[in-house]
Amino acid sequence: MIDSSAFQGKTAAYFTLGCKLNFSETSTFAKMLQQMGVRTAESGEQADICLVNTCSVTDVADHKCRQAIHRLVRENPGAFVVVTGCYAQLKPDEVITIDGVDLVLGSDEKAQLIQYLNDAWTNGTNSHNDCVFTRKTKDIRSFAPSCSRGGRTRYFLKVQDGCDYFCTYCTIPYARGFSRNPSIASLVEQAREAQAEGGREIVLTGVNIGDFGKTTGERFIDLVKALDDVEGICRYRISSLEPDLLTDELIEYCASSRAFMPHFHIPLQSGSDEVLRLMHRHYDSHLFAEKILRIKELMPQAFIGVDVMVGCRGETMECFNETYELLKQLPVSQLHVFPYSERPGTAALRIPYVVDEKEKKRRAHELISLSDEKTETFYASHIGQHAEVLFEKARRGKAMHGFTRNYIRVELPPQEVRPEYDNQLFEVELGDFNHDRSSLIVKRLING
Repeated sequence: MIDSSAFQGKTAAYFTLGCKLNFSETSTFAKMLQQMGVRTAESGEQADICLVNTCSVTDVADHKCRQAIHRLVRENPGAFVVVTGCYAQLKPDEVITIDGVDLVLGSDEKAQLIQYLNDAWTNGTNSHNDCVFTRKTKDIRSFAPSCSRGGRTRYFLKVQDGCDYFCTYCTIPYARGFSRNPSIASLVEQAREAQAEGGREIVLTGVNIGDFGKTTGERFIDLVKALDDVEGICRYRISSLEPDLLTDELIEYCASSRAFMPHFHIPLQSGSDEVLRLMHRHYDSHLFAEKILRIKELMPQAFIGVDVMVGCRGETMECFNETYELLKQLPVSQLHVFPYSERPGTAALRIPYVVDEKEKKRRAHELISLSDEKTETFYASHIGQHAEVLFEKARRGKAMHGFTRNYIRVELPPQEVRPEYDNQLFEVELGDFNHDRSSLIVKRLING
């Protein structure tokens, strides 16, 4: 039995690290607590509950998680501190030793947050020694639905969780479990609820989205078509799709879709077929290039982001050069570059060739420079064009930002910002770059 009075008047602070899926789930945690009467703490206000949603993709991610937990404990003395996410799932014994942590929630326990808090408060156990120890196994079965926006304009809809791929460098199957998903009908209903709340854009999130259907026997393309029919949702974005799961049927559908945007994020990891084999990836560089060129053939203005890893075991200088040359030649728009980080228990540790840290950084810098060139070229090609922009809420006295259909970040100067522009679609003329070249400035609002 939940005692709702135990939640009334309490405040909560949230901190999220990692992927869009984590941000989606944090927003859902906040929504659950809000429904119980818990208010999000204002900036500088001490919170009664602190929730940290963690990432564990690299050593650096683990370190950032520990730093975030220490900071929230320090800034919110006496708060009930909850840690969840991949770091919590993989290393619960380590997390609970951090001074101030009260509760560690694994993947199968997330839906029980309210019950755990209720038990702690009503039983008087709000002390720094209570913990749910998660199972360190890939046999994670639950699916926690999530469709919320938190403090953002766009909604994030969780359509899938877990992964069956077991790439040699990755711990995600152990942190998130096997691939699983809800039904298309339930996801369509969540999209309709988002629309009823005023949502205009939804980002589809998951661990391996293209693997949708393992639980229900449905197909990802059928989910896309069903969501496209939801009236009132003007835009959908797909957060990430493996190259081998990005079908020509899906590309062709998105090219003529009502609401699916010309925006793709496709993990490459390496442009060397030798390294891809060592990683146990399910495609080669030729297939990846075919997908990029097919997208650009049907959607010439599409924005294509690419994940690429540098310095993994087995990546010789020749292998890195193959990756660089492939990405240099392909019409991609942006690279998400990250150095390889050794994770305990992964098969990659058995690969003998090791790249030193200094060389990893050099390779990462080289690819980041290439990414900057490609993104700037892509943005510059749109200067002077008209584009539809969905604006997002601006902080007082600051510029307002939004994104075009093909994911160009746009800036509206502070003097032109109006509160009523938030979550509204405008046709604009795109001007030149802003001061740090991260956005194009709105030259004029055409229908404002």
